[in-house]
Formats: sequence, C-alpha cells, structure tokens
Amino acid sequence: MNFESFAEQHGLIIDSLIQDRWVRVPTTDHPHKKNGSYIWDGYTGAVQNWAVHERPIIFRNTEIYKLTVEEMRQREQKKKANAEKKKQKQIAASKRAKQFVKHSKKELHPYLVAKGFSNHNGERGYVNNDLLVVPMSVNNDLVGCQLIDAEGNKRFLSGQITKGAQLIMQSKEGGKQGIHIFCEGYATAMSIRRVLKKFKIPYEIHVCFSAANIEEIASYYKEGLVIADNDPVGLKIARKTGKLYWNSPVEGEDFNDFEIRLGWKVAGEQLIATGLLGAFD
Repeated sequence: MNFESFAEQHGLIIDSLIQDRWVRVPTTDHPHKKNGSYIWDGYTGAVQNWAVHERPIIFRNTEIYKLTVEEMRQREQKKKANAEKKKQKQIAASKRAKQFVKHSKKELHPYLVAKGFSNHNGERGYVNNDLLVVPMSVNNDLVGCQLIDAEGNKRFLSGQITKGAQLIMQSKEGGKQGIHIFCEGYATAMSIRRVLKKFKIPYEIHVCFSAANIEEIASYYKEGLVIADNDPVGLKIARKTGKLYWNSPVEGEDFNDFEIRLGWKVAGEQLIATGLLGAFD
C-alpha cells in the first residue's frame, strides 16, 4: 500500500502530495473543512483525521529498500535541516503571538456572546482585527495563540508549538490553592470559571486546546480533575489520564453546553454534587 492509499483509507482527501511538512486537508466526513492533516518525507509519514484520531497514525512502507552511505548522509542532513527550519518557525510564531497579544484589546467577542458570555464579571477576551486571541504558553513562555473568528472557526499560528501549550486561569481570592482542572476548549474553561467563582471555589483551570493535549498536560500534575467533552475521543483521553473526570450526561456536550442548557447555578450544583471537587480538599 502506498502513502496516498493509506491516507485515503483513513479518510483524508489529498489532491496533490506535498513533502516535508504537515499539510491540512479535507476529510471524507468533513469535505468542506480542513479537518485532517498529513506529513510525508518520501519514505515514511503520518496522517490524522481530527474527528476520529487522538494522535497521528504512522505509515510504514512495507517495501524493502536499501540506502547507500551517501543516501543515509543526505537523509541525516535533511533531517537536521528540517529540525532547524521547524525551530525557526516556532521562534517566528512566538514573536507573532506576542504582537497579536500586545496589539489586542479586551473586548466582548461575538464568539463569546454565542457561547453565553457578556461584559459582566470580566468575561471579555483579547480581540485583534475581529479575531479572539487566546494566548498559549509553555513554562510561562508565550509560544503561540489560538485565533477564533466570529463563526467559531479556530486555527493556530503557522509553525507554533502546540504540544504542551496551555492557558492557565487561576483564582486570586481566598488565599486557598485551587485544584487543577483540565479541559479542552476556551469557552468550556470560561464556563467552569464562571461557575466556580459563583460558588466561591478556588481553581486553577488549564485550557489544553485539544483532547490529546489534555493527556500531555495532565501528566505534569500529580492530582487534578478532567472536565471532558462527551465524545469518543474526549472520554477516551479522560480515562487515559488516570485522573478523576466529569462529563455531561448528554452525548456531544461539553461543560459550556451543559451550563448554557441548565444555567450556572444548576450546572454548578450538579457538578458539586458528584463530590469530585471535594476530593481534593
């Protein structure tokens, strides 16, 4: 099986194969969105359909081939060059992210309005050129950002670091250390924060930006609670973290959906009633 057939088997639609970088492409289940990605170096590669894969699926060519010493040297040089190119892209993305944040204003964005937020209680976000800018950091260093338009379409800066990148929302009242709470999306985190603030429960919320990244970031902390999206990947990752987790009883819902449907008070009461928050007292 060649790489194109392998990608097609996993739902990716590739018109023209591009080598040596991750490429976003449509999928058979989302043909009008670039909901898949692949990378191919001519020998090996990987594909990922974001709707079904929590991490890339590796392609291993079953054909046996021999490399000469010169070919091996060239491949090693190419590998080092690609690594340096990747590093430079990450540095450039970090600089772009700092400029995005620096020139942003704290405003109420249409995406936040659609997710049930208002100007009250600091529920505004960084807005730059009509885009909601969500900073992403690794070890307190800004490495990139998620950009969200008014329709809710999301993208990261080209070349930025995403693995291990997070946004932390931390309570500053009461002097008590909040429990670590891990979730996927920004709106989900804002709903969690709103509820916990109303009930005066201290928190340290980690916005992880993807289900797979929840597993990565949760591994940095001994204890914590995962607020999972109720979908196959979200639930699978929550279980894999080995930590306590909560999910809406309604399939397809995240905590933001749950809170909007029930209201902050009822949603908070139901979350507290599970006893999961008290498990870290």
